[in-house]
Amino acid sequence: MHRYARLALLALLLAGLFIAGCSTRIPGLPDDRDGPGEHRDVSQVPDAVPRDEPRSRYGNPASYVVLGKRYHTLGDNRGFVERGIASWYGRKFHGRKTSNGETYDMYAMSAAHKSLPIPTYLEVTNLENGRRVIVRVNDRGPFHENRVIDLSYAAASRIGMLGKGTALVEIRAIDARAPVPATRVAEQSQTPSRPGPIVPGAVDAAPRIYLQAGAFSSSGNAERLRKKLESGLSRPVRVIAAESPRGPVHRVQVGPLASVEIADQVTSRMHGFGITEPLVVID
Repeated sequence: MHRYARLALLALLLAGLFIAGCSTRIPGLPDDRDGPGEHRDVSQVPDAVPRDEPRSRYGNPASYVVLGKRYHTLGDNRGFVERGIASWYGRKFHGRKTSNGETYDMYAMSAAHKSLPIPTYLEVTNLENGRRVIVRVNDRGPFHENRVIDLSYAAASRIGMLGKGTALVEIRAIDARAPVPATRVAEQSQTPSRPGPIVPGAVDAAPRIYLQAGAFSSSGNAERLRKKLESGLSRPVRVIAAESPRGPVHRVQVGPLASVEIADQVTSRMHGFGITEPLVVID
């Protein structure tokens, strides 16, 4: 009886790992930011070519659990737009299975996302330099707080984020029935260890990072939280008033924060105030 129970538990663990795919990040282990270990010019790797594909047989459960947290898969990607912090993954996972059963290729234009249907084609824009790339989501992740997408090594190189390891990005789902041109490439080649010079693009101003601690219908509640966080974190905190379908809303946001590393540190400190999952806002 005990033997069968162990086998059942092992089967559940393996199923969870398959859904998580190659981009699972286990707390306590270092980030995977390793390139190919040799010069590999990926500047001429073309964008992914959007095409109308059925949902993958694997990787699209209604919900799944990784590291004790439940994630929900979206029913479709129509109109999907998201801003946040991107990371990337490379050699450590090269050749391993992705969530939909394909083989991860760090030199292909692919990505991992926690909730978008697989496959989904995305246009990813680095808000810090204006570079864009089109990728195909075939994996789940990144399971790291404050990150919205994991790009392949090639895609990360193309938008100039290899050196920092992260970037502030905007991602937009592409309607594969009316795709945009998919052959844009970076204007200058890059080496794995040092991206080429940043090419100015559609960047009006330097993007700023805020961490949203909560949203309230009551301005008084928002102001009380603002004062509490401003005192406890020794950081500026703002309250943004806006209208929503349910009426006025007051968003409490810590920032601006000068870097992703500082945002991660402040996030950890916010946990002590009972704010377990602050929302990253790129302004």
